[in-house]
Amino acid sequence: MTLTAPPRLLLVHAHPDDESLWTGGTIAHYAATGVHVTVVTCTLGEEGEIIPPALRELAADAADQLGGYRVAELRSACAALGVTDHRFLGGIGRWRDSGMAGVAANDHPRAFARGSFDAQVEALSEVIASVKPQVVVTYDAFGGYGHPDHVRAHEITTAAASNDVDRVFHTVTARGALDEGVRGLAELPELPWRLPEPGELPAVPDDTITTTIDISDQVVAKLRALRAHSTQVGVWQDGTDAAYSLSNSIAQPVLRAEHYVLARGRAEGAETDLFGGLD
Repeated sequence: MTLTAPPRLLLVHAHPDDESLWTGGTIAHYAATGVHVTVVTCTLGEEGEIIPPALRELAADAADQLGGYRVAELRSACAALGVTDHRFLGGIGRWRDSGMAGVAANDHPRAFARGSFDAQVEALSEVIASVKPQVVVTYDAFGGYGHPDHVRAHEITTAAASNDVDRVFHTVTARGALDEGVRGLAELPELPWRLPEPGELPAVPDDTITTTIDISDQVVAKLRALRAHSTQVGVWQDGTDAAYSLSNSIAQPVLRAEHYVLARGRAEGAETDLFGGLD
């Protein structure tokens, strides 16, 4: 495929906040350089654990209004990252957050992970046909950490990203960069969360990484996007030092690079650019 003007990048994520947590710096980087960035979100994240006590009644086991609230968070995060083309797979509310593996929400009749695979592939194929991206990004086969919706997002993206797509990448966390970042957190005296135990945070071996995107210039945008997801993410910052935590109160570093594994397509030129080497 010949690169269009502008080039087109499509990212497929399971829930609101995943776009910022996994690929926020990459999205901001490419949006800032004129790439047409499309973000597809597969659910509204209805089963998320809520951090602010004042919002706990939005939860699935109470008012069950978290999904709608997270739509607004996602819009703010997309604005922070420079995304002007966001879409919900199959339309807003088509599929519901399945929750973590083994919970009752897995059996909800609209749960994404138990939904019609063919219908989900068809819905994503329609987006791909409309956007015509050269590059598509989603999770690896494990979904990064085993969440059923991440795994399903991987599966339908693998099926829908036809030969018309030049490259498919999996967003991952590099073990070396993560460990270095955690060591940096250990030097911060005011950090409000506990440090992760060795190996507690999911990551992949460094030698599996094919592509590293420098997001140093976009860390501010990524932090702004993470703050937008205030029901799910806590952000701490002291000058240039920053960290974030999910509802588990485990500190995670804000890395200066985001990492990918090339799953399909030509590798030449892709070491530091998702589009590198494409004509």
